[in-house]
Amino acid sequence: MSTSPEELDRKVAELEGRLSRLEGSAPEDRLSMVVMSGDLDHLLAAFIIATGASAMFEKVSMFFTFWATAALRDPKLAPPRKDVMGAAFGALLPKGPPKLGLSRMHFCGLGTSVLKRLMKSKGVRSLDELIALAAEGGVEIFVCEMSMNLMGMRREELIDYPGLKLAGVATFLQRAGASKASLFI
Repeated sequence: MSTSPEELDRKVAELEGRLSRLEGSAPEDRLSMVVMSGDLDHLLAAFIIATGASAMFEKVSMFFTFWATAALRDPKLAPPRKDVMGAAFGALLPKGPPKLGLSRMHFCGLGTSVLKRLMKSKGVRSLDELIALAAEGGVEIFVCEMSMNLMGMRREELIDYPGLKLAGVATFLQRAGASKASLFI
């Protein structure tokens, strides 16, 4: 049973259409990450993964929400005037990477200082250095507007990071939906 040239042309066109649809829905070479924890060890892991992924030529999007937003506060900036709840959160939340504690074995700050000394002696980059490396690697950082509103934080309190954007969950979901991989830290 032979196939006519017209039938072959029709089948090739159908296959090309299927291939085009598959290519259009293929995930991007992107890692999307929700960063919720404000603990130093979790943030170190998030930025180590992000900088590693960006070094492998992947696009990386980090979405900071709830307690992780405090890690992006600039300790050198004076906080803007806030309402009572915003001032309370501002006083209680750590102000940037230098003030973050560990998730385990914090021991009123002793565990954190031991970890930082150990990292320095082993040549492991600090969180501030990893954040700078992420910026150099083009890692996108989005900060959850809702979390900032809840905690009384404002954009002018955040670190100077290239392209840092305030965003909602829809922005993250859009990127995550088109990503090869998504992580939650």
